[in-house]
Amino acid sequence: MIKKGSDVKILTGKDKNKTGEVIEVDRYNSRVKVKGSNIIKKHVKTTKDKKGGIFEKENFIHISNVVILKKEKKKETNKQ
Repeated sequence: MIKKGSDVKILTGKDKNKTGEVIEVDRYNSRVKVKGSNIIKKHVKTTKDKKGGIFEKENFIHISNVVILKKEKKKETNKQ
C-alpha cells in the first residue's frame, strides 16, 4: 500500500524511471504526488494578500503508474 513518505519509481510518462518520495495521496481518485516529478506551471493572479506569478508545483500521477521501492530491512535476531 502506498503511503505518504514511501519511496516510489515512476513507470510511465515524461518522468519515467525517476524515483522520489510520495508527498500526498488522493485515495478517492487513486492518485499520488511524487516529490520533484510531474512538474506543472501554475499561473496565479495577484491579490491584495499574495503576489502573483508563475509557480512550479508537482501534479498528481495515477497510482498504477508508480511502483513502491522496497527498503531492505535488517532482520534483528535476539541471541541469548
